[in-house]
Amino acid sequence: MLTRRHIRVKVMQCIYALVQSKDDSLAKQEKFLRVSIDNMYVLYLLVLSLLAELHRMAEKHVSHANKKYLATEEDNYPDREKFVKNRLLLQIANNESLKNELSKRKLNNWYLNEEYIKILYKDVTSSDIYKTYMTNGKNSYEDDRDVVLQLYREIIAPNEKVYDYFEDEKLTWVDDFPIVNTYLIKRLKKASESSAERFFLPALLKDQQDMDYANELLTKTLLNDAKWEKEIEGKTPNWDNDRIAEIDSIILKMAICELLNFPSIPEKVTLNEYLEIAKEYSTPKSSIFINGVLDKLAKEYKASGKLQKIGRGLQ
Repeated sequence: MLTRRHIRVKVMQCIYALVQSKDDSLAKQEKFLRVSIDNMYVLYLLVLSLLAELHRMAEKHVSHANKKYLATEEDNYPDREKFVKNRLLLQIANNESLKNELSKRKLNNWYLNEEYIKILYKDVTSSDIYKTYMTNGKNSYEDDRDVVLQLYREIIAPNEKVYDYFEDEKLTWVDDFPIVNTYLIKRLKKASESSAERFFLPALLKDQQDMDYANELLTKTLLNDAKWEKEIEGKTPNWDNDRIAEIDSIILKMAICELLNFPSIPEKVTLNEYLEIAKEYSTPKSSIFINGVLDKLAKEYKASGKLQKIGRGLQ
């Protein structure tokens, strides 16, 4: 689920938090990193369970409508239970593995904050996407999957109230939310009628190597801070340290650390990844500045033999 770029961002956030708090406890930062990575998975579970809760709300409304004497809007549809019978939603709503994960982690957020589900359900059922789905006469898994994807992209993911809820619940989720949204959409696109329960609950990290990489990058960047500082100073003669944005300094130190300490990661991958992170998380001019510094350093390291790379490497 998490790519190496996401891991780099998580490490960057940890180092930034350490700088801001002036807490030099490496053990605390390693714990913060593990918790931060795990929290992204918690966010994924909550977002996925939003779909299950929407389905539950739909069941509730259909059940109430069946007991009413007065006609409701649902009565205008050829099959007013079509949304409730949506195959993809049923896979998620009936997913025992998801229920177990939510229970194990005590994630009862939507039970305690049902107003968000009500807001989303109202937005969903009043949308043209929903109305078209309910009246198009189609009955296939593909149609069911397409409407869930459309509703998620256009109604659920952009909902400001839900976004504000996640932001208030955990500030780091502001950066995680777009990543989780993109991943969930990719996952739902690949869903099929034969998808197993665990398909919807992928592993957070590809393997233990990714966690080892995260810890090593964090540790070696922090423990060699003074060393990386000197490397940067030598390549920025016209810049005082105070003039280098804090986040730029962290990105540069991480990139230098990776160039010199991770022989299996190709130089080009390191340079490209940190430039992309700079574009997203720092100032508009940062990527140009960082590119110039790293380019000089990489050439110097190659000339001196300090840059040792092996194999094809990993991103």
